[in-house]
Amino acid sequence: VQLVESGGALVQAGGSLRLSCAASGFNLDNYNIGWFRQAPGKEREGVSCISLTDTSTYDADFAKGRFTISIDSAKNAVTLQMNNLRPEDTAIYYCAAVLTYGLGLLRDPLRASDYEYWGQGTPVTVSS
Repeated sequence: VQLVESGGALVQAGGSLRLSCAASGFNLDNYNIGWFRQAPGKEREGVSCISLTDTSTYDADFAKGRFTISIDSAKNAVTLQMNNLRPEDTAIYYCAAVLTYGLGLLRDPLRASDYEYWGQGTPVTVSS
């Protein structure tokens, strides 16, 4: 079981990035995938998540209207489209997976401790 993130880069404020989380060694159908981020000196926080069972999604308040999580079934991957990026979005972005046996989103969809598998992260830097 492996998750690999890609797409992180240096971008100017107001720009866009598309992150990808590719899964190998397992099929994502019965999992939820979450995106989390950790900025230097700050705690990890949840960004967005999606249920691959029913495609329901949940976004952190700061992500609403700017970030969109979606499924790339052909690639067994989940993407995070980030628009109108701000310097405060600078962080290492991680994807994580939790097996939900078809239950959809969890009661606390972005509680990191619920997630079983984690990628190594991809860095996003937004310059002002």
